[in-house]
Amino acid sequence: MTPTNKSAGSRRPKPTDGSNEKQDQLAASTAENAPRITTNQGVQIPDNHNSLRAGVRGPSLLEDFILREKITHFDHERIPERVVHARGEAAHGYFEVYKSMSQFTSADFLQDPSVKTPVFVRFSTVAGSRGSADTVRDVRGFAVKFYTREGNYDLVGNNIPVFFIQDAIKFPDLIHAVKPEPHHEMPQAASAHDTFWDFASLMPETTHMLMWIMSDRAIPRSLRMMEGFGVHSFRFVNARGESHFVKFHWKPKLGIHGLAWDEAQKIAGKDPDFHRRDLWEAIARGDFPEWELGVQMIPQDKEHSLPFDLLDPTKLIPEEMVPVQRIGRLVLNRNPDNFFAETEQVAFHPGHLVPGIDFTNDPLLQGRLFSYTDTQLSRLGGPNFHELPINRSVCPFHNFQRDGMHRQTITRGHVAYEPHSLNDGREFRIDGGSAGFQSFPEEIATPKLRRRSPSFDDHFTQARLFFNSQSAAEKEHIIAAFRFELSKVAGAIIRQRMVDNLALVDEKLARRVAEPLGIGAPDPKAAAGRAGYREHRMKLPLEESAALRMADTGDGSIKTRQVAILATDGIDSASLKPIREALEQAGAQCKVVAPRLGTVTSASRRQLEVDATFQNMPSVMFDAVLVPAGAQGCEALARNGDAVHFVLEAYKHCKAICTVGEGVQLLATLGIGAGARSYPAGMVVATTPTTNLGDNTAALKIAHEFIAAIAKHRHWDRANLDGVPA
Repeated sequence: MTPTNKSAGSRRPKPTDGSNEKQDQLAASTAENAPRITTNQGVQIPDNHNSLRAGVRGPSLLEDFILREKITHFDHERIPERVVHARGEAAHGYFEVYKSMSQFTSADFLQDPSVKTPVFVRFSTVAGSRGSADTVRDVRGFAVKFYTREGNYDLVGNNIPVFFIQDAIKFPDLIHAVKPEPHHEMPQAASAHDTFWDFASLMPETTHMLMWIMSDRAIPRSLRMMEGFGVHSFRFVNARGESHFVKFHWKPKLGIHGLAWDEAQKIAGKDPDFHRRDLWEAIARGDFPEWELGVQMIPQDKEHSLPFDLLDPTKLIPEEMVPVQRIGRLVLNRNPDNFFAETEQVAFHPGHLVPGIDFTNDPLLQGRLFSYTDTQLSRLGGPNFHELPINRSVCPFHNFQRDGMHRQTITRGHVAYEPHSLNDGREFRIDGGSAGFQSFPEEIATPKLRRRSPSFDDHFTQARLFFNSQSAAEKEHIIAAFRFELSKVAGAIIRQRMVDNLALVDEKLARRVAEPLGIGAPDPKAAAGRAGYREHRMKLPLEESAALRMADTGDGSIKTRQVAILATDGIDSASLKPIREALEQAGAQCKVVAPRLGTVTSASRRQLEVDATFQNMPSVMFDAVLVPAGAQGCEALARNGDAVHFVLEAYKHCKAICTVGEGVQLLATLGIGAGARSYPAGMVVATTPTTNLGDNTAALKIAHEFIAAIAKHRHWDRANLDGVPA
């Protein structure tokens, strides 16, 4: 922001809202389309189709400054993509605290519930390039830039609360291992290859993170349905200088939900922008994503009260041991105007702090404090990236930094240093003042050495806690994920090392992972004899934690769930209408899917608008399927292989399915017919409801059963899914 005449320490009057401050600021840098086009110098261009030539068939002339400017700018449109987190999408919104947190922190944006702090949030995948698919198995970045009245604060985290490594010096090795292999640049956006698992099998400290990345957390249904975490332990510091260690959590209102692995792979081919599109469309239609900010706090004098080290980024604090206090909410309510100018140029940094929040000695965090500034210098062309509109603070800034590439601020005066007295004749000195950011005065007395604390040595206990905490279906998905990933590893010795390590987590898990891999039985003693193994084991007061499960999370609604209504000529629109209306009143998004676009004609000659076809929006794009009644229409659907596959695939992916009347014909391949005593979980099979004379009672009963089935998200306990031909 351009400096004003206010002094650096001044503060604007307290607003009652503030959520539009960033939007208002960005408006000054926003341009609209105009009825004419000009050069970058403002000269009107008369012809944007023909370059200047020596005759109509002659050579183009070097003097054509319009052509040269246009081509030169085009040649330089791209900037280096992020080394990690290259694939991203973002949105604007606001944060509001529920009540003052002054007891724990002096951070201004955590004091007044009437103030809405503008934010910009970027979600991302870690391993792939900008052009990779959204639904790959990967960590998701969850970075929040708060434009506070005291300056920008960046909470730069992930959707997983722990990380692969304990010290930042290993970060280049980790990323080199997980990225495409350097000799042939394959595979893109995937960890199922030799170099990653070679590294992981030789680094037991990765074990806890591997359990998370092999779980459904790594293939979220939607960015709106995943948690976020600060990963590291930070500090809250209050006005009295008292410190609490703090872990940050983002809890999604819609719950934590994942995709089936087969489904994630198919979506990557059908719609590689699946998560990006889902976020954009939800905001555009007013279904604003929402999270609550939660904190786990440990007083400074209780730092060593837990059986693990708070500074170890491969560990989490079980919520049963330290409950998460929900202190505010985050709402995303506006899509960016320009992807490059905002989403691509936004620069996050864990070192962007405000008074009242501070670092800890986490060795991974300490390395990030150097890395983020360094990478922005490369990506954004110099030290003035903070002056880009998306990165500017909404409060005034002033210092004596000058010049550099892309400097935008025009600073008046002839003084560019401190202390000075030439500005107005009085001495200006900033030297040991009590205002502004104050680092926590932690006492440090230790020799310099390259060693890791023994309190970081347990690599398996929390991995075991995570696995024990999963539902039966989630455990099966973890086993299947390890099998898939390790089956892609060519080196048998790597596969063996990995299952040997897993035996230190859970021997049954390791045996089941090893079964199809063509290697020996897991050997925990062999793992214990390798470099990197540590003997230390913590004692946790719990065997499992319900907070680590994805099952049964969310507000129980079906808001924003996508429901496919299969249709063709001859379906029964009378029974469909009340069911569809009930679904939409409950917040679901219904789309009519048919063999072709246009309209279909119901049995009563009514026209239904078609939203999509079986080919351009297959079942993997939906959360549930409704097959309406109608003898003629259902017979036609049952003869359509795409329609039958649509239903079978949804069944295999454990989604809620409702068939009404003759619609049950599409389940014939599964041996499911009308009149059975019971149906598989998540199946609603109903006879044609009575809708004569406006009596929709039966239809509404069906709708409510279907809504309840959709609200459970998935029905993972369906039996014999391997036999379903989809």
